[in-house]
Amino acid sequence: MSGQRLVGPRPKGEQLRQLLEELIAELGAGAMLPSERMLAERYGVARMTVRKVLDQLVAERAAYRIQGRGTFVAEPRIVYADALKGFSEDIRARGMVPGARVLAQQIVTADAALAASLERPPGLPVVLIHRVRTADEDPIALEWAHLPSEDFPGLERARLDGVSLYTLLRERYGVNLGTASQRVSAVALATEDAALLHADEGQPAFLFVRTVRRPSGRVIESARSLYRGDRYELEIQQARQTVAPDDGGGP
Repeated sequence: MSGQRLVGPRPKGEQLRQLLEELIAELGAGAMLPSERMLAERYGVARMTVRKVLDQLVAERAAYRIQGRGTFVAEPRIVYADALKGFSEDIRARGMVPGARVLAQQIVTADAALAASLERPPGLPVVLIHRVRTADEDPIALEWAHLPSEDFPGLERARLDGVSLYTLLRERYGVNLGTASQRVSAVALATEDAALLHADEGQPAFLFVRTVRRPSGRVIESARSLYRGDRYELEIQQARQTVAPDDGGGP
């Protein structure tokens, strides 16, 4: 991080933010950032400008403060965008190593609510897969996946530690994923879930409720996933459909 004063037509706040973003990427999680006074003196900017930039980085969770100690680089946040991509593929795309620890893998009987989500009759045998998902061995999410046992015989015995479920479904059962719909809500971590995620009780988290279908429309999975709010953020891409202007002509 150079010590030259900021010059040029761009606002000093923008230049300082760029320098700090580069420093955050270079230092890595947990490293201490220079103090407000040091940054102000090094780059010839007002401390109020420095504080505003640091406040923005903290609000965006690129950094965090510890009272009386300073400002530190936060853990990198993982952008979640594609429900059909799968956790493992998504994590690998970001240069990290995905992993999983199986907490439960067994056949259960679907109650009315679960059967309705799978669009099957109550009492259906269902494979429950409950796992902790990790990125570079750091717990990121908990997931509870429910799949109809009749569609996936032997799935309750398949090896799933560190294995992509969607890859297994494709390679062993010939499943092609068609569509996925999901709802997302903000929740506070309960004690047990927080312990599994190495987080604090009450810490914010994202709860995803997902339904995945074959191209034919048949439901193959009903799942819940709980992601640490300090490590995940959502990316939503939308395209507005435009209607061609009426040219005044007939039909």
